[in-house]
Amino acid sequence: MTLTVAFQMDPLESINIDTDSTFVLGLEAQRRGYTLLHYTPRDLFWKDGRVCARVRPFRLRREHGNHFTAGAAETVDLAGVDVVLMRQDPPFNLNYISATHLLDRLPPRTLVVNDPTSVRNAPEKLFVTEFRELMPPTLITYDLAEIRAFREEHGDIIVKPVYGNGGAGVFLIRRDDKNLASLHELFRTFLDEPLVVQRYLPAVRQGDKRIVLVDGRPLGAINRIPPPYDARANLHIGGRAEKTTLTPRDLEICEIVGPVLEARGLVFVGIDVIGGHLTEINVTSPTGLQEIARFDGRHLEIDIWDAIEKRLALRREALAGN
Repeated sequence: MTLTVAFQMDPLESINIDTDSTFVLGLEAQRRGYTLLHYTPRDLFWKDGRVCARVRPFRLRREHGNHFTAGAAETVDLAGVDVVLMRQDPPFNLNYISATHLLDRLPPRTLVVNDPTSVRNAPEKLFVTEFRELMPPTLITYDLAEIRAFREEHGDIIVKPVYGNGGAGVFLIRRDDKNLASLHELFRTFLDEPLVVQRYLPAVRQGDKRIVLVDGRPLGAINRIPPPYDARANLHIGGRAEKTTLTPRDLEICEIVGPVLEARGLVFVGIDVIGGHLTEINVTSPTGLQEIARFDGRHLEIDIWDAIEKRLALRREALAGN
């Protein structure tokens, strides 16, 4: 296919060419001869029934300090592009939600990846509750007394904001830690949202596995090892990526979760598994493609664009039949 693809993402200047999955998605789209357009969520608007954006055509190259070229900005009706790739980083807040509502107004001919309705209904730390049997013991609450009772039952706990991202605001609270009430006060001061509380899984010291699913199929994974000084394994805060394989338990989890993702138009998803427990489902702007390519030599951006082309062809065939 020869496609025009609009990338809804953070500024091109902010791309890390060594780690960003969006960067390799763009390179693969470029290799296929697609026309690439860039805009940020702030450039998106609705006017007189049309969903428009101020876009710039752009090209990418793997060259530090000189990784893109962009043309002049112009306003386009996004109904005229083939694919909108929603790749801005969280936080998953009202701005993020507003963008999904606007993209929902696009006609069916334009494919949005991931599906904006499904993204809006699937914040990472809440979507996972649909698969309660796969999770570690978990509590979602505002109430300090509930958190205390949960810790009394389960011992060491992880506390994190329900709409946080990238490991920000994630705390390990030991059974005898005297700071729980103070931490709760701090969250209440700055965040008006529930807290996610989970039983601490010591298996995280052996890794927090990121599994990438494309149209519901597990195609690659990396293991993220937390640094000695932290309970978090996120790579950008010091976690170490290492090669891994999928265990029978990993595949069992994927067999349960995968068909739901595919049915909801969630083409590119990253799930997190610790010690055989599903902890998060990342649908907003999943990462891990470049790390998987380094360890396994498999470039999943190829599979992602193949899946997008297939979905687009099937959709247009159905529309033509109507």
